[in-house]
Amino acid sequence: MLLYIHIPFCRSKCGYCSFFSVPGPGAADLESYLDHLEAEIALWGRRLGRAGVRRPVSSIYFGGGTPSLLSLEQMERIASALARTFELAPGLEWSLEANPDSAADPDYLRGLLALGVNRLSLGLQSLDNKKLEVLGRRHQAAQGMKAFDMARQAGFANISLDIIWGLPGQRALEWLRELETVINLQPDHLSCYGLTLEHETPLARAESAGEIVLPPETEQAKMFLQGAELLESKGYLHYEISNFSRMGFACRHNQGYWQSQSYLGLGAGAVSTLGGLRWENPKNMKDYAELVRTERIGDTSTALTTADKIKELVMLSLRTTKGLSLAEYRQRTGQDFLRRHRRLIQVLRQNDLIRVHSGLLRLTRSGMLVSNAILERFLQDVPDHLPDDARDHAPALEPGSQSKS
Repeated sequence: MLLYIHIPFCRSKCGYCSFFSVPGPGAADLESYLDHLEAEIALWGRRLGRAGVRRPVSSIYFGGGTPSLLSLEQMERIASALARTFELAPGLEWSLEANPDSAADPDYLRGLLALGVNRLSLGLQSLDNKKLEVLGRRHQAAQGMKAFDMARQAGFANISLDIIWGLPGQRALEWLRELETVINLQPDHLSCYGLTLEHETPLARAESAGEIVLPPETEQAKMFLQGAELLESKGYLHYEISNFSRMGFACRHNQGYWQSQSYLGLGAGAVSTLGGLRWENPKNMKDYAELVRTERIGDTSTALTTADKIKELVMLSLRTTKGLSLAEYRQRTGQDFLRRHRRLIQVLRQNDLIRVHSGLLRLTRSGMLVSNAILERFLQDVPDHLPDDARDHAPALEPGSQSKS
């Protein structure tokens, strides 16, 4: 089982962020939240354990918000609760998201390592101070570089950097130069996201008002295609649409999502999928606290339908560069994917948007650029039932990653 812990606090909300978070928490807010988080951990330990056997956990991911706002004492409190409640697998990957302005402290970073955190996901986002300001980030480029250096010196051997391309006014050449600088830092993993203007975010409103202008689609296409080529030429494997890693450093937690492993999400706004059931904790601190207090957290679960499971198999598989296993699709559905989508696949292959090889169907890099449109077409025609000989072999699938890298 994968374990996701949501820390929904940040010093200020970025202009592009649509994740559930609460800016500017006070000390009492943090302590109250940790009380309820600790209680939720204990509750799930009782629910999932049996006859004194604790539920095994293969990876832990602290996402947010800004988990690095927690003090070492607060982190130790949650780490101890997890260790008491779950069976933590030897050598498990333990990731924590951090912002440069809240993680540039050698003692803090060494303390995280001592607690068991062994993978740091640092929100660099840009090396251009003006663009960082547009995004609403609190740090400047030099702080981001310094935070990375401090993490290395503290002993982190697995560091991921988040960077955003397609920023207002950005050109492809500018993005490639920035990427070169980032590569010179020698991070172990890179999450490179195209800027998406989510509904009702400050940046979306600014774009609607004409205050900012995104690069044209042709320029954004160059950023994605040429950026991916550059990263692979420098030894970074392109293993998912937005993710690149050195050999052996792909994010195991996120791979678990894409491989349909069960996971438990803890904290306000966290999503879980266990035993074919899915639920989302309230995105409201009072409602979350009340459900934990009354031990009703998770009571709003719904069963995934056959169509849900097949859609997610296709959607999640095609986000990865490995692609969709045609044999697995046939096993799950009793149907031939290539035959079912024959005309669409023919058009996509003619335009070099997909490839079929060794029993796998995957998007080409050009196909990844228009992945949403391709997936929408595939998902329009999903079987709503499974044959009897396939149904027993169809495990529950998971939603997309809650984490960002």
